[in-house]
Amino acid sequence: MFDIGFLELLLLGVVGLLVLGPERLPKAARTLGLWIGKIKRTVSGMQREISAQLEAEDLRQKLDDQQKKLDDSVNQVKRGVEGIAEPEHGSRDAEQRRQEAPPATPEQRLDDALSRAREGADVASEPSSVDKDAPER
Repeated sequence: MFDIGFLELLLLGVVGLLVLGPERLPKAARTLGLWIGKIKRTVSGMQREISAQLEAEDLRQKLDDQQKKLDDSVNQVKRGVEGIAEPEHGSRDAEQRRQEAPPATPEQRLDDALSRAREGADVASEPSSVDKDAPER
């Protein structure tokens, strides 16, 4: 920290001895040592606190980045599900319904798209009336 050599310390000791005297010099040196220790502990505590704050901020920023990536992925999946759920031949009707209806929350739109997809799957799995009327072989 300070670049103090042996001669400088010796000079400080002699000046302290002349100014304070032999009785008060040991007590002053002890008090000075205690103050220097307190200052060092305070500085190291501040450094640790600053480091912890910087790490917390870094983690917070990484968490925000991951949240944005997750939100983007969820939005892509929602768009994909909505695109699959809407039949191509009825896309004009869906556009008209979408324009007439009040804007829905993303969760409601996803639920609607999933229900339309389920309805489409149910219709595809039911046998047609032609199959029912056909004679069995």
